Amino acid sequence: MIHIAQPQIGEEEKQAVWEVLQSGMLAQGPKVAAFEEAFAAYCGVKHAIATSSGTTALHTALLAHEIGPGDEVITTPFTFIASANSIRYVGATPVFVDIDPVTFNVDPQAVEAAITERSKAIMPVHLFGLVCEMDGLMDVAERHGLAMIEDACQSHGAEFDGKRAGSFGTGCFSFYPTKNITTAEGGIITTDDDVVAEWARIIRHHGMRRRYYHDEVGYNFRMTDVHAAIGLAQLPKLEGFNEARIRNATYFNVHLEGVVTPTTPEGYRHVFHQYTVRAPEGRRDEMLAYLREQGVGCGVYYPVPVHQQSIYDNVTESFPEAEKASLEVLSLPVHPGLSAEDLETIVRAVNGFRA
Repeated sequence: MIHIAQPQIGEEEKQAVWEVLQSGMLAQGPKVAAFEEAFAAYCGVKHAIATSSGTTALHTALLAHEIGPGDEVITTPFTFIASANSIRYVGATPVFVDIDPVTFNVDPQAVEAAITERSKAIMPVHLFGLVCEMDGLMDVAERHGLAMIEDACQSHGAEFDGKRAGSFGTGCFSFYPTKNITTAEGGIITTDDDVVAEWARIIRHHGMRRRYYHDEVGYNFRMTDVHAAIGLAQLPKLEGFNEARIRNATYFNVHLEGVVTPTTPEGYRHVFHQYTVRAPEGRRDEMLAYLREQGVGCGVYYPVPVHQQSIYDNVTESFPEAEKASLEVLSLPVHPGLSAEDLETIVRAVNGFRA
């Protein structure tokens, strides 16, 4: 079976973990600080604040922007549920807008139409490794005085107009094992805002500015040195991993038949966290089963949009493009571990699916 995801762990990561274990400094320590500095430099921002997961990064970022009960945050229904749930964690209300059917990302015009007097922030999700149309979104945010909190959990190294994901507003990344790089588990917040950075550091560490003096209600959202050591070993490899993903995606774009392949608009760098196609209408699940029978691991991200989840049964609006995508999308393996033979096998299987 060709797996849909395969973390690329080498001797450097193993040695880095062993060195931390030998040091005795296992919790948040010098490796976390070094990883934060390196990741901030990679994204081109002043600050990076490491957290225990991408979800806690989103949660912390919202709190650092002082978003809470009575506030609204505009986001997408076509994403992993943590995006919307993090808004609910702080007592705010997620307001959904529909997606662009080509990019699967939110449309700035739809975002602007959803703004009310309670709107406090926009949370675009750079889905599958493609950055949203940030010129339009930043223009909307600036004209209406809204915070920009980028859910960049799937877009490490992705770019729009030469700027990297996580550098437009306050970025939130995940380092879950399936991501473009991993720390086994972990997340990070990126920002140029000194105040947001300070609040994020306080919130993730039990509300402490100095040890054992708790001025705020905070959380234990810290990253460990073990996880940061893995990240430090992975980060120098990220560009190579991304280029491999782009090469694999390019091969698929040229050779796949019978599906709608992903689009990379001009001026964007798509890093293909997932290579997501549209299957023939009404036949996605049939195709999914067929490909697995052919030894091709594949997945559906996401079969139920957030607004149709049972815990969001108070949402009455319909979002036709998100709903249509949830019935048609299918993600194929695109990770750097694929061999030339694997690529040929995937193409042969997809092209072999016939009526």
